[in-house]
Amino acid sequence: MKIILLQDYLRNGGTERQTVLLANSFAAAGHSVTLLTFRPGGILDGSLSSNVTRQSLQPFDTRLDWFAPGLINQVVRRSPDIILCMGRMANCYGQHLVRKTRKLLPNLVVIASMRTGKRLPALFRQSLHRVHHVVTNSLAAKTTLVSDHSVPPEKVAVIYNSLVFPAHEFPPRNESLRAQQGATSSTKVLLNVAMFRPEKNQQELITLVAGLPADFDWQLWLAGDGPSRAACMSLAHQLGVTSRVRFLGFQSDPSALYAAADLAVHASHSESLSNFLIEAQAHGLPVVACDAQGIAECFVPDVTGVAIPHHQPEVFRAAVLRFARPDPALRQQAREFARANFDPPRQVAAYLDLFAALARGGSLPPSLSS
Repeated sequence: MKIILLQDYLRNGGTERQTVLLANSFAAAGHSVTLLTFRPGGILDGSLSSNVTRQSLQPFDTRLDWFAPGLINQVVRRSPDIILCMGRMANCYGQHLVRKTRKLLPNLVVIASMRTGKRLPALFRQSLHRVHHVVTNSLAAKTTLVSDHSVPPEKVAVIYNSLVFPAHEFPPRNESLRAQQGATSSTKVLLNVAMFRPEKNQQELITLVAGLPADFDWQLWLAGDGPSRAACMSLAHQLGVTSRVRFLGFQSDPSALYAAADLAVHASHSESLSNFLIEAQAHGLPVVACDAQGIAECFVPDVTGVAIPHHQPEVFRAAVLRFARPDPALRQQAREFARANFDPPRQVAAYLDLFAALARGGSLPPSLSS
């Protein structure tokens, strides 16, 4: 098959990491794959396989995520069988692609994806009804599409995110990294890996852990970068916890952090399925998170993790105290759950099965039609 993945920009976000993983995997399976972005460059640009054709629509970076000059011409020239739209801006163009290529490429299948808990732009919502199919990355997101956006359930397939850093072996605890950050053997390292954006809500996370009991030895490691980082650093200073909160910056591969931590913590307002939480589970970390769409699908609820409603700080803190205790059996169960449900070959195969079924106009595989 000839496949185009459409993305606005290769920033270091969860959707962009999934885009790169899928592009590389489709190409490795022998398909002709083009990753077409609106803007050139991006921090993940260098992680693409040489087997993937890389093309940008903007001749230079205008820093406009929505600007896609020459999109239809590029699509017609490449004559793909499948276009998979990834990210909010790319999905806004779904209906445009269907309308403009209907006569020129009558067999083209345009697939939207819903990978966010944020409010959808009007063009995105319109595209959901005009593309040929929609992929969501959680059952909760599918429910939202059906109930809130009136998308027919038979038009929606659920394919979970793939593990980008799957932890092929269960590594020992990274004591050297802990020591570098001033954590002792008794310190409970609470880890969060996410871009610093308002919806990721690291500020609430800092406030929550700042209220942990005085005799509880903890550190909070925040890995990532973005526009909210400065405000989070200021808040940590105001709350008097700068000695306990570590701002670790962008991590191209956070595996060493997972191996050094004791617990994954998350307070995001907006998710469809958290890449961070499934990666943490794959590395054996239990999870304490504020509840949001799809969060509870990242772990075994009340076994390897728990989802706490927002604005229940004492409940969140009690869960941190409960899950931060050493429990090798729990860590192994978390790892096994993540590897079973978010295995990359399994997810890639699900996409390719969906593409093949839609391209031939047949029925969907049973695993994708429920």
